[in-house]
Order: sequence, then structure tokens, then C-alpha cells
Amino acid sequence: MQKYEILKTVFGHDKFRSFQEEAVDSILHQEDVLMILPTGGGKSLCYQLPSLMMPGVTVVVSPLLALMHDQVMALKANGIKAEMMSSMQTREELDLIRYDLLSGELKLLYIAPERFSAPSFLDLLKQVPINFFVIDEAHCVSEWGHEFREDYRKLHLLRENFPSIGIAAFTATATPKVQTDISQALLLNSPKEIRGKIFRENLHISVEPRIKDGKSQLLEFLKNFKDDSGIIYAFSRKQTESLAEFLQKQGVKALPFHAGLPNHVKQETFRKFVHDEIQVVVATIAFGMGIDKSNIRFVVHMSLPKTIENYYQEIGRAGRDGLDSEVLLLSSGSDMMMQREFIEQLEESPYKQNAFNKLELISRYASAEACRHQYIASYFEDELEDCETKCDNCTAQEVEKTDISIHSQKLLSSVYRTGQRFGQSYVIDVLRGSTVEKILDNGHDSLSVYGIGKDKSKAYWERIMERLMELGALKRGEFRALMIDTIGMQILKKELSIEIKTERLNVKAKKEYKSHTQDLDLNTEDFESLRALRAEIAKKEGKPAYIVFGDKTLKEMANHLPQDKEQMLNINGVGEVKFERYGEKFLNMCIELKT
Repeated sequence: MQKYEILKTVFGHDKFRSFQEEAVDSILHQEDVLMILPTGGGKSLCYQLPSLMMPGVTVVVSPLLALMHDQVMALKANGIKAEMMSSMQTREELDLIRYDLLSGELKLLYIAPERFSAPSFLDLLKQVPINFFVIDEAHCVSEWGHEFREDYRKLHLLRENFPSIGIAAFTATATPKVQTDISQALLLNSPKEIRGKIFRENLHISVEPRIKDGKSQLLEFLKNFKDDSGIIYAFSRKQTESLAEFLQKQGVKALPFHAGLPNHVKQETFRKFVHDEIQVVVATIAFGMGIDKSNIRFVVHMSLPKTIENYYQEIGRAGRDGLDSEVLLLSSGSDMMMQREFIEQLEESPYKQNAFNKLELISRYASAEACRHQYIASYFEDELEDCETKCDNCTAQEVEKTDISIHSQKLLSSVYRTGQRFGQSYVIDVLRGSTVEKILDNGHDSLSVYGIGKDKSKAYWERIMERLMELGALKRGEFRALMIDTIGMQILKKELSIEIKTERLNVKAKKEYKSHTQDLDLNTEDFESLRALRAEIAKKEGKPAYIVFGDKTLKEMANHLPQDKEQMLNINGVGEVKFERYGEKFLNMCIELKT
């Protein structure tokens, strides 16, 4: 079959998405490929489709068992012979997979990078006609990336042992520096570099100052998502458990997920989430890459992530099916302090300074007043004018602002009078007239700035500090000491005024969240009927509902209610294979709903 025929009959799509066809053609021409495409952009199709057109088997290296399991299940649902090899399988199961591999039964084999530590596995692969290798989540190979994994560094063995076989590397998150590192570490030969746009136009992003522990804000936000799946990221393992318990008491089906839980507990939580038995997973970053669930409608961060890469990867779990989804970050000045404490414990190295720099950039993102999608795109050296309607800053109507010039001058004076040798907490403590021992020992209680800001809360001064950092009026020097830059001196000398969104200063204000995910054109009743049928089939087959048909496909069915096979095959996501397996049941339901 030709690629367009496979695209329709196997995958159920009428056309390729942006950049997919270019990647498919490059792989078919046996070129090395490095593809950077946002989560939900359709990376997996870029190697799954050419695998079906080429003789031999495609070997896919993936970092997480859950991710491999999901993808193998989805491939089998499309009638594609795929398997995975993992340490969780029995000897008998692995022997059967080896037999299928050696007999030419498989088209795709998913493996973890640790397998390459065993010479016997390389010997096995040398007995197999391999058409090309795939490295998924390729940023894991880079020491400059946000999820470096030592086992990925061994993947140079692929090129050394199979010099004539092409390698295709895929990731959603890679700065130009990380891209170079990926190419060098994998020994790619003049790879075809394909870079999609960073902008995820179906994600609406908001950032809010966190009020206390943020629980009341979270509940207000969740009112918009009573029947939808979502992920909530928390800072620590303890917080994931306490927050999940809190949500359970509020009637939300939620479970915690973190690296400290027993494997069987994590596996069961994962299973319940992908099968829609629970609504929410409250997780640490241990849940970052391990989910291929397409119908996640929201992602919430209860504190500041470590880096822009982490943040982009995590929010990318929402809306993989292309439907509108919501992203919320709740942050406060204390988040920076906690993250810094972790970084301070690292040994002195360029990577430690790199971690500090990345933390500074995510902090500026949280306090930015310009387009948030534009900020993210700029970080990855991509271009975007602004998102227009897809972030809180761009959708804000006539934002009320407050002049904070005088308070900025007070804060900058505190930095200046204390010798530009101290960090944020110390400077604010001086402003607020704290009697901590260090201030008294340094004699800073006798400074003219001591106590001149005691009428404002610590949180208030943290907001002023964030704004000054964002504008470049303050920067961090050695040992994280605050230093005044040129703009800061202009503010201090009253040559420049400065404003801030009033709502950022009002740290106790209650926020009402408006959903941006409602589909006004959707026939809701018909959609729910189709969704119920899907749930029934999925439960009977013991697989996640989105493996049967995704939400996007069901919504198109609900809006068009196809009345025969030809009309059903025109629905995006319905191919010949899926129709043979499920089509009649859904077609009968559509006919019934129409009458």
C-alpha cells in the first residue's frame, strides 16, 4: 500500500498533519532524522507508518514501560503486529516475543534503553532484518536536557553495531543546544532536522498567584471539569498524597502518584487513570512522560516547575487529541526558595549554574505580563507574534494596573543599602523591620531603609521583587545575591516609573475560572451516548476508552451522525481496521440517534 492509503485505512486520517509527511519521506529514504514536534503533534505516526511500508522490523527505544504498553496496545487495536520487551515480563512471554521477532512476525518492537547493556540483546538484533531504529523522548540523551538518563548515553551502540541502518530521533522539547547534543550522542549522520512549531494552539494557559496552599483555587478551577480527566502536579511526594486525600473528601476521584510508591500501586493507579476509573492523578514529575492518554483536558501545577522544559513537557500531556484543554499554574515566591535549596545541594559544576539559570527563566515566565505562549516559543528559539486568545495575558480585558514606583524604589534602596550582597529573603526582612539575628549582627537595623516596608506583607514585597526581576532591574550575582542593573538605577533615581497588574498584588482575591474548553457546536447528548457505548466496549475488552476511539472522533460522529459505512469512514480517526472492529456498533448507535 502507498502511504496515503495506509494513512486512511490503518490510521483513519485523510491527510498528514504539519511536518509528518516530511518525516515519513525522510525515513523511507533511509536518512537519519531528528524531529522536534510538540506533544500531540503526531510524532508516533511519523515512524509507525513507514514501518508498515518497509520490509523488516522497526526497533523503538522508549524510556518508560507505561508509555510503551500504551503505544503497543494502540497499534494492536489498529491491526499492527507490535510487542514490547521489559523486565516485567516472564521468561515464557519473552521467549514468545523472540520467536515472533526472529520469524519476521513483528513490525514494531518497543524496548527500554537498559536492554543495550546486555551484549546478548545486541546479538539477538543482529539476527533480525531491522529497517530503522527510533529513539523516542530523545532529549533524555542530553546532559543539558531536563530529563537526562544515563542509559540513553549508551545508544551510540546502535550506530556502532548497525552502521548502515537509519536512526530517527523524536522529542517534544529541545533547545538548539540539546539538539546538537542529541545528534552527537547518537552519532547521527547529517540528520534531516524537522522542527515543528512550539505553539500548542489548543492549550489555554493561565498563571495565578497561589493563595495559601492553593486548595480553594484548585476546587474553583475543577468546577469546569466535572467529567474530564486531568493531572495535578505537586512539589513533593507528601503533597501529592495530602492533596489527593483532600480531593477525595471533596468528591473528586483522585489518587497520588510518585516514585516512592510500590510498583504495584503505581501500576494500578496508572491503569485506573487510563481506563477512566479515576478522574485525577496528583503527581510529582515521576508522572511526566509516562502517559499516552489522549483525552486529558487539564493540567494544574500547584507550584513552580524546575524548568521551562519540564513545564512544557508536563502541560503537553493535555489535549493530545487536538481538542481545547486548560493549563493552570499556581505559584508564589516561596517556590523559588524551595527550588533553590535543592539546587544548592548539588556539587559545583556548570550544570549547577545551568539549573539556577533555568529556574530564573521559569520564574520570569510565571510573573510575565506578555503572551505566555510567546515566552515559551522564544525560550526554544521559535517565533510567535502572540497567541491572541490562548493565554490569560492575551485574553485579559482592560487590565487594571497599579503604579509601584515608590515601593520599587524602597526595595531597590534596601538592596543598595545592604551592599548588594544578600538574597531576596534578607532584603525583604530588612524592609519589613525583622529582628532576626543576622540583620542585627550586620547592624542593618540602623539603616534608613530598615522597617520602611513593614506596612506590607512578605508576599506583597515578593510580587514587587518578581516584577523588578522580570524587567531586568534586578539580577542575581554570586551566591544568588541581588544586584541592581541599569534599569534598576533609573527607577531608583526616579527617572523611570513602573507598573504591575493590580490583581498580582491582591494575593487574597478569589479567582473565578472560566472554562475555555467548552465546544458550543457539540451535540452534547449524542456525544454522551456515544461515549457510554465506547466505555462499555473498552471495559469489555479491558483497554482504555481512547484506544477504541478518541474524543475528537466521537465529537465528529456526534455532530454528523453518519448513516452508512462510507459516511462513517469519512470521520477522522475511523479507518478500515477500526471500522471492522467497532464500526457497526457505532454506526447503529448513530442511526438510532438520528431517528
